[in-house]
Amino acid sequence: MYKLILSLVLAVSAAPVFAAETPSYDQLLGQLTSVQGEIPLAPVADKAAFAAETEGRYWVTVKAADKRARTKLLEAGFDIVEINGDKVSGIAGPELMGLLSSKSYGLVEKTALAALVPDTKDFPSQDAIYHNYQETYDLLKQLASANSDIASLFSIGKTVEGRDIWCLRLNSSVKGEGPSTKPGAFFMGNLHAREHLTTEVSVLLAAWLLEHRNDADVKKYLSTLDIYIAPMANPDGSEYDIKTGSYQYYRKNMAKNADKSRGVDLNRNFDSWWCEAGASTYPGSDTYCGPRAFSEPESQHLKRFFEGRRNLKTHITYHSYASEILYPWGGNEADVPNDKDKRAFIKIATEMGKLTNYAPTKSSDMYVATGDSADWVYAATGALAFTFELEGRGFYPGAAIVKGAVERNIKAAVYLLSVTDDPYKVI
Repeated sequence: MYKLILSLVLAVSAAPVFAAETPSYDQLLGQLTSVQGEIPLAPVADKAAFAAETEGRYWVTVKAADKRARTKLLEAGFDIVEINGDKVSGIAGPELMGLLSSKSYGLVEKTALAALVPDTKDFPSQDAIYHNYQETYDLLKQLASANSDIASLFSIGKTVEGRDIWCLRLNSSVKGEGPSTKPGAFFMGNLHAREHLTTEVSVLLAAWLLEHRNDADVKKYLSTLDIYIAPMANPDGSEYDIKTGSYQYYRKNMAKNADKSRGVDLNRNFDSWWCEAGASTYPGSDTYCGPRAFSEPESQHLKRFFEGRRNLKTHITYHSYASEILYPWGGNEADVPNDKDKRAFIKIATEMGKLTNYAPTKSSDMYVATGDSADWVYAATGALAFTFELEGRGFYPGAAIVKGAVERNIKAAVYLLSVTDDPYKVI
């Protein structure tokens, strides 16, 4: 991705618009799609290392009659990825295979995870449009420098392995971490490591807003709102997922657990019904909630970020994949108690659903999952927080999907900006 987009960024002067000779946004997206298949697949860096990492892990389909059965599976440590009627599919380790084969569920099929994972080094060559951590930082830095009158870049905090969680801020009067009284919106990607499409949607939203900064509506939002975009909230996990020579199907951060397993599910680590329904206490599972709420530096930094910005009114955290727009509660089957908030959630999700062709859904209608970031954001700050499950048929959907996903989700993000000044005006 860096190779494709850097020419666009470098051509942008400190003036507030993109230079005429640089590719248009449509041309850029065309470049993104055209990369697919042009370069041969990169060789595997270390098949033995990958085999050791994935030993005993399976892609499994089991019967689960309803959302309560799905919730129980999450608690057991099963990583539900797809729901199809009375069946669910996802990732399970060897400790779960006995349970999943029992009469309580009924194993439909299983495939060793190693057999499903495409070869790669960094991102595979046909996925070269995707940003790794360094490329994401470089692009955000260039965008901030080229639009320094309204854009600034700062770190929300450092990860387990010492990487910065970079955040681009668009505000015409305040830079960096300074306080603002303008209504705020925050867009966040890649809380789950393997969901790389979420980084692309986030980072290209930033590029689009700055390229279109003189459009009447965008100009208004940039002058009256406080906009934050953090494309990679879990950079350690994201880098781990692509570094060994094959995709890892890795979800968590890189914490070292007491039992010597790796990682905490950051989207089970927030203090919202922490580690109750739909989360696992087993450290080796993909849905491990951590030893306590906010045990992880990544979730701690996000907590401080939200608590320090009470001007935030709206929030999207991007995940993949299900083509859904989720709103609270996810950790409880009840509706949010404030009827005004409930109606605003439903109306805004419905409108964004029309723009993306995603289904607006209360999060717990899929299954109950506690420790969820969007639940905590809403409960702790009052910001209307949505979880977008992006489109696709897998975590590694290739290059061709990026164009449509970006275009649709930019429309939804711009709609959210249009109501951020007063989200309740929609009702």
